[in-house]
Amino acid sequence: MPAKVYFSDFSESSERNIYAKLADIMDKMPLSGVVAKDELAAVKVHFGERGNTAFVQPHFVRAVADKIKALGAKPFVTDANTLYVGSRSNSVDHLETAHQHGFTYSSLGCPVMIADGLRGGAYVEVEVNGAHLKKVKLAHDLYKADAIVCVTHFKGHELAGFGGSIKNLGMGGGARGGKLAMHSDVTPVIKAEKCTACGKCAQNCPADAITIGKYAVIDPKKCIGCGSCIVVCPTHAARNGWDTGAQKMQEKMAEYLAGFVENKKGKIGYLNFIMNVSPACDCYGHADNPIVPDLGICGSLDPVAVDAASNDLVMQAGGNKNSALEKAHKPGSDKFRDIYPEVDWAWQLDHAEKLGLGSRKYELVKVG
Repeated sequence: MPAKVYFSDFSESSERNIYAKLADIMDKMPLSGVVAKDELAAVKVHFGERGNTAFVQPHFVRAVADKIKALGAKPFVTDANTLYVGSRSNSVDHLETAHQHGFTYSSLGCPVMIADGLRGGAYVEVEVNGAHLKKVKLAHDLYKADAIVCVTHFKGHELAGFGGSIKNLGMGGGARGGKLAMHSDVTPVIKAEKCTACGKCAQNCPADAITIGKYAVIDPKKCIGCGSCIVVCPTHAARNGWDTGAQKMQEKMAEYLAGFVENKKGKIGYLNFIMNVSPACDCYGHADNPIVPDLGICGSLDPVAVDAASNDLVMQAGGNKNSALEKAHKPGSDKFRDIYPEVDWAWQLDHAEKLGLGSRKYELVKVG
């Protein structure tokens, strides 16, 4: 039986605004089946790297937190520390970044916490039956929460093709050691004929793994597989390798999600905000022009279905010409493969489905 995915576009009227539509989506999922009275409910978000503007804004997160409180539960808004060195690699910098981006107790009406401790070392190791992993390191406070509501900015991603709920909770919910395990098979390559030796990749490499001569060279022993060089390269000389690195990363990401889903059956809800659909992750200190117009919000109890539906909506939309898209401007074209031709976004969906985390078959139910 297809999973239900509830969808509302961003059209509004004086009688019905987007907050009312979001409330209806949460009622129909239903969120009341995910959170219960007096439970501690984690609202998993991405606070955005300092300088980024595409992340889901605090006023939407406040609406989710208010709904959780109305159901009698106790929400807290959270994320885990990053693998790379930046403004979110430890909980002090991370919280300061969150506050600068408007995620505060006063704006959200609930606490803001970092889920994996001061330096990313607070985790719970959980057994999974994955093709690549048998144990995963999940951020402590996310795993220990009674329920999780995953609030996701749906966008492009340099290693996953797109970043949706699977990535937000699977990769984002891993402690730092878990993120390293997910990225360990990924080493980008430099196409020498395209490289101008501008040095931007080396300047932005958090692992100091790139040297510049006639062209850039990546040291695979130092590379942590974060993909920063792919995003910042102005000539597209830095690309994913033709090996299985990106595929393994996506599959490991799904196996990390399995660590949550298998131990919190029925206690996770997913909301994808398909707006400000930037070509790359919110982990960068910038956000390029959206590749499609703002499309709407999807909600489901099925992480595979909600990502599949969100991806289909992006594919069906017309692409913005003043964006990173090169050719995929017509409705029906594959926007994410246009930007990252070596990456197949379907790997994450297929593997998550094989793991029993959800179904790619869905029924899109429109919420007026």
